Amino acid sequence: MAIAVKNLSKRFGSFQAVDGVSFEVPAGELVALLGPSGSGKSTILRIIAGLESADSGEVELTGEDATNLPVQHRGVGFVFQHYALFRHMSIRQNIAFGLEVQKLAKVEITRRVDELLGLVQLSGFAERYPSQLSGGQRQRVALARALAPRPKVLLLDEPFGALDSKVREELRTWLRKLHDEVHVTSLFVTHDQQEAFEVCDQLVVLNHGKVEQMGPPQTLYEHPSTPFVTEFLGSVNVLKVETVMSMERGGHPEPSLTLPGRSGPSHVYVRPHDLEITRAINGRPAWPSRIRKLTRLGGLVRLEMALDDGTNLLVQLTRERCLELALEEGEMVFVTPKDMKVFHEPTAFVEDYMI
Repeated sequence: MAIAVKNLSKRFGSFQAVDGVSFEVPAGELVALLGPSGSGKSTILRIIAGLESADSGEVELTGEDATNLPVQHRGVGFVFQHYALFRHMSIRQNIAFGLEVQKLAKVEITRRVDELLGLVQLSGFAERYPSQLSGGQRQRVALARALAPRPKVLLLDEPFGALDSKVREELRTWLRKLHDEVHVTSLFVTHDQQEAFEVCDQLVVLNHGKVEQMGPPQTLYEHPSTPFVTEFLGSVNVLKVETVMSMERGGHPEPSLTLPGRSGPSHVYVRPHDLEITRAINGRPAWPSRIRKLTRLGGLVRLEMALDDGTNLLVQLTRERCLELALEEGEMVFVTPKDMKVFHEPTAFVEDYMI
């Protein structure tokens, strides 16, 4: 493994920032640390880089114990959110900085800088200064500077957080393409689910300083192991079991979900795109529901629904399906779930139900 974190813990005063975190990053992969603010993402990254010391636990880099190594001996490249470029240096000088610290020959430095300028698509900007570049261009320079000394691993701390949404989207695509070319093991901190899904091979989902779940993005989305992961990775309706049990089949309420005995309460989770709308029950379990609001979002349509028991539902349909049904605000229709997940507390045991 290129990065191995073992039982890492870090406290700031009374705040437990990292609490017994363990995970591994395979060589050549791009992995995201994903979680809300305060979940410990950046602290873990800084501990791996040697910018923070852990209270306990170990860090291994490419098979070697790096827990107590100084920053300069870890072979780590670090990209910050706010670029951290030297304003008084040209782009060429910024990229060359780490190579000059290593005291490489001038001809080797020139060759490596030219190679990286081409890699980040800034060959014509070598003699400009950071103030003469856009935010996206500056972040590409920062990435080139981090890659220049050929680090063992690359760490990126919300590198696109200071950029507008369109530039972020462009750089996400560019970063994934760049990673596929250079294959440097990378750990990427973000709180943006879409960003993580588009860029990374695997996700480590963090909450309150602990790992909730790790795995490929689509696997976590389709098979979350906890309610937190379910809610954090996308919009979801959280329903009472009684609501699900009251679905109708053939015009009258009929139990539609059999739950084994559990020691605690259960909640049902269903994503908006896993709900179908029809004008008749058609023998399948369904809720009579009124369309409160219909919002068109380009190729998708979001429906805010109200069930008879007062439960609110969000439903997502394609534009074509909405036009086919000729849906209008205020009318009554039937809603059928295609897939539901039931979490049983306090164990967070999860079961999948296909309707």
